[in-house]
Amino acid sequence: MSSWFKRKEKGIVTPTEQKKETPDGLWYKCPECKTVATMAEHKRLLATCGNCGHHDRIDAADYFDFLFDNHQYQELDADMHSADPLGFVDTKAYPQRVAATEKSTGLKDAVRSAHGQLNGLGLVVAAMDFKFIGGSMGSVVGEKIARAIDYARQNRLPFLMISRSGGARMMEAGFSLMQMAKTSAKLALLSEAGLPYISLLTDPTTGGVTASFAMLGDFNIAEPGALIGFAGPRVIKETIGKDLPKGFQSAEFVLEHGFLDFIVDRKELKQKLTELLTMLKPVEVAVPEAATSVR
Repeated sequence: MSSWFKRKEKGIVTPTEQKKETPDGLWYKCPECKTVATMAEHKRLLATCGNCGHHDRIDAADYFDFLFDNHQYQELDADMHSADPLGFVDTKAYPQRVAATEKSTGLKDAVRSAHGQLNGLGLVVAAMDFKFIGGSMGSVVGEKIARAIDYARQNRLPFLMISRSGGARMMEAGFSLMQMAKTSAKLALLSEAGLPYISLLTDPTTGGVTASFAMLGDFNIAEPGALIGFAGPRVIKETIGKDLPKGFQSAEFVLEHGFLDFIVDRKELKQKLTELLTMLKPVEVAVPEAATSVR
């Protein structure tokens, strides 16, 4: 009895020009639930999974594009570069590392700041880029955030900080740690001026960023599933010698323990910010008159 199918020729015989291959970048596979979707659909959902809601990391430019009306905004301090105050060298000299990262990412440093309109409301936004040396906070990051806060104060605008960072930049050591105090002091001035500050924590927000400006918002909010903490889970586990609770340092865990006000899906972020900013309209702070001297 002969078989139903019989291969007459061995190997693949389809001519190369007739092959139909899937172009790169056409499909997206969710790393959590493994659901496959088109990249066009993934982009429409702002890099979130339509099945399980997993939030992919996106760049500062992506936040600017969907938050600001008509994708229009004015960037602040776009050309600021890191110096090398310590002459730091690890596997390569710090200036070489910065130059290589600038070339590979197209970014000048780990934060970008801009101002524009969000549903008709003026807003200043500073957003961090994790792909620039792990979103680490160096002198440029602290200075750009400080200047963005100054711009908000000068123009009576609310300020939104979108944090995504591994913490302080080791190549700048103490200079990096000083940015924690500088940004916190600038936020205190913003508060004194009666201007709202909203802090959005995204995946991951850790180290000195968490210990400074990321947790100082009038509202501290986060994206679903974001890792939020100071030291990493492995370091904490080794330090205390105990297993950590399930979901430790996730946005949901942090919310449950009172360190966040709420978690917001990225697709709903613009509307939620509009509601907050409408409620938190800048307060006009009365400046006391100078006391007259009595003779």
